[in-house]
Amino acid sequence: MTKATVLVIGGTGKTGRRVVARLREQGVETRVASRSSEIPFDWADPGTWEGALDGVTAAYIVPYDISPSPTPALVERAVASGVRRLVLLSARGVDVPGYFGAAYDGDGPHTQGETAVRASGVEWTILRPGWFAQNFSEGIFHDGVTGGELALPTGDGAAAFVDAEDIAAVAVAALTEDGHQGQVYELSGTRALGIADVLAEIAGATGLRARYVPVGEDEFRAGLVAQGFPAEEAAVWTDALKPIRTSEEAPVVDGVRRALGRAPRDFTDFVRDAAAGGAWRA
Repeated sequence: MTKATVLVIGGTGKTGRRVVARLREQGVETRVASRSSEIPFDWADPGTWEGALDGVTAAYIVPYDISPSPTPALVERAVASGVRRLVLLSARGVDVPGYFGAAYDGDGPHTQGETAVRASGVEWTILRPGWFAQNFSEGIFHDGVTGGELALPTGDGAAAFVDAEDIAAVAVAALTEDGHQGQVYELSGTRALGIADVLAEIAGATGLRARYVPVGEDEFRAGLVAQGFPAEEAAVWTDALKPIRTSEEAPVVDGVRRALGRAPRDFTDFVRDAAAGGAWRA
C-alpha cells in the first residue's frame, strides 16, 4: 500500500493534518480532502466526492458529526470508485450503552459509520480514541487554560487523554501496512488524569497557572448557549463530557500497543512538546 494514493478526509484537522504529515514523510502520495483543498471535498455536497475519490486506493475518514451520518453514502461511493482500504475515526465508548448522555442515545453518527465500513466489502480498520490531549493546546479547552480558569462539568472525574500524534501513527500504520484489517483499536494515553492534574502539568512546564472550576451540567450548557452555541449543540458538548465526569475514560486501553508495538505517548511528553511549540504562549 506504500505506493497507493491515500485520501485524508478532514486533512486539516487535529488528526488529519498529522496523518497527512506522516504519510508525506514516508513518501506516500497523499491527497488532502477539505473544502479549501486543490480538489475540494465538502461533506454537505456529495457532488464533490467523486473528484476527491478519483484514483484513490485508501482513505482516512474523519466523519461529519451529524445524524443521519453521510459516512455510509461516502463509503458506498468510495468502494464503487476503487478504494480498497478504509480507516475510520470513530470514538471510544460508541458501543457502550449510556456511555455518553442523552444527546448521544440511539444510533448515532459514529455507529452508523462503523456499520458502513464493516459492511463495505473492502479492508477496514476502526479507531476509537478517547478525549484528545490536544483539546487543551489547540481545542475547546485552550482558551480556559490561557485565560486562567477552566470551568467544566467533569467533577472529580478523570480520563486517560490520548495524544493525537498516537492516533495519527495508528491511522498511518493501518493505511500503509498489512495486518490491521478488521481491527478495532481503542486508543488512550498511559494514565488517567483529572482536569486539575492536567492544569498542574501545564503549569509545571510553562509557568502558566489556570484554576479548575467544577460546574454543573445545566450551568455549563447555559454558558455555551450564552456564547452563541445552538441549544442542541450545547447539549451534545455537555453530554460528551460525561465519560470524563464518570471516569469511564480513565481506564488505559491497549490499542496503541496492539497497532504499533509500543506504549502510548505520556501526557507529560505531550505537554513538553506543545509548550515547546508555543501552544500556551501569550
